[in-house]
Amino acid sequence: MAKIQEKQQVVQEIKQKLDAATLVICTDYRGLNVEQITELRNKLRVPGVEYKVLKNTMFRFALQQSGYGDIAPQITGPNAVVFSQEDPVGPAKTIFEFAKTNKELEIKLGILQGQMIDADKIKELAQLPPREILLGQVVGTMQAPITSFVRVLNANLTGLVRALDGVREQKQAG
Repeated sequence: MAKIQEKQQVVQEIKQKLDAATLVICTDYRGLNVEQITELRNKLRVPGVEYKVLKNTMFRFALQQSGYGDIAPQITGPNAVVFSQEDPVGPAKTIFEFAKTNKELEIKLGILQGQMIDADKIKELAQLPPREILLGQVVGTMQAPITSFVRVLNANLTGLVRALDGVREQKQAG
């Protein structure tokens, strides 16, 4: 009886991680040694990111309870799962960079903000610039029209000042 309660608690913890995550990536780690897995864990050791080896049955139950029943049958073989609560791009980049040098790591599938994605979509996500750069690009795009508007206003004001100065000079001369 105590075993069942322990398993239910583990499933509940996984479900909470699934519900809180903006990105979940399932990987097959067969062929990686302990040092390689530790290296990957260390690279993923940033706030809001967790890399865990999970039992398939527990993970499938948690997926079903979180509304991802269609994904559950695809969970086979050994799985280590990345849970990212904040930034979806950073962990995807880290996984793909690691997979380039460690061919044994297989990226299976993922969940991005509630939608199942395949390994190709995770790769596309990994190729996006970091969040800070994207925000900077958005701000730059928003500032461009304002800067142009200010230049036009300055040009018009400068022209008006010159015209008024010309009228003043004519009145003084005449």
